[in-house]
Amino acid sequence: MKSIDEAFYAAYDAVLAANWPASTESAAISTPYGTTHVNSVGPADAPPVVLLHGGGTTSTVWSSTAKALGTAHRVHAVDTVGEAGRSAAGERAVRRLGDQMAWLDAVLDGLGATTVSMCGHSYGAWSALHYASHAPGRVRALVLVDPTNCFTGFSRRYLLRALPMLLRPTVRRRRAFIDWETGRTALDERWRRLNDLAAGFPAARPLTGPRPGPEALRALRPSVLLLLAERSRAHDIGRVAASAAALLPRVETAVLPGATHHTLPLAAPPEMDARIGEFLAAHGRGD
Repeated sequence: MKSIDEAFYAAYDAVLAANWPASTESAAISTPYGTTHVNSVGPADAPPVVLLHGGGTTSTVWSSTAKALGTAHRVHAVDTVGEAGRSAAGERAVRRLGDQMAWLDAVLDGLGATTVSMCGHSYGAWSALHYASHAPGRVRALVLVDPTNCFTGFSRRYLLRALPMLLRPTVRRRRAFIDWETGRTALDERWRRLNDLAAGFPAARPLTGPRPGPEALRALRPSVLLLLAERSRAHDIGRVAASAAALLPRVETAVLPGATHHTLPLAAPPEMDARIGEFLAAHGRGD
């Protein structure tokens, strides 16, 4: 019988083989916080885009976005260190926001990328937004896909539903939570198996932290594309949009029809990747 790790890695590789381009390249980047796994597609000399997944998932959720952007960009989808995925945490843990920023510094250094565009979903958007303030000279453009804890808090109902899964993750609890938030939307079965196995994968407690402060948001240099899930149960998207518009100096906002927080980015409507591609063509190529 396979161990949990072996079964998880086999499921991870099955998702990559089925959903990602055959040209996908994988790399292991050494950082002070462990080894970070990155799946990359696209021309090596194209403008780089870094994709950061949401909490509890892996970089494999970005398959359609990687395909769409990979014709004009070098796309790097990162497995967050310390979470379920192919990254391996080191002895030094990510405990504070400063650690998270230093980890991303090291990832970009390892990719040989002086400047990048960043695209994050949920918790990944929280990391990307903080990083744009931490290293403004390194982020050309910023895409936030239904970002959580960036402009408003989570909805109380969402947190109450998530609590049992967070306290004791099990396959049944993970499935029930995803089914509730997505309205039982059909999701890729290979990914569902990978998500099931993540319940038993040894992972560090995810970093939580403050929202970016109003002063930091008002001083943000990169242009921002804010994409919100029409049926998100994670937060009130109207409040998110209003807060972002009041604080960010350069922001475009769009609502993704029919999407929920957890159908993104895996089962996003086609307009999501089209909108990201148009935005990066305008803002993500540098001088």
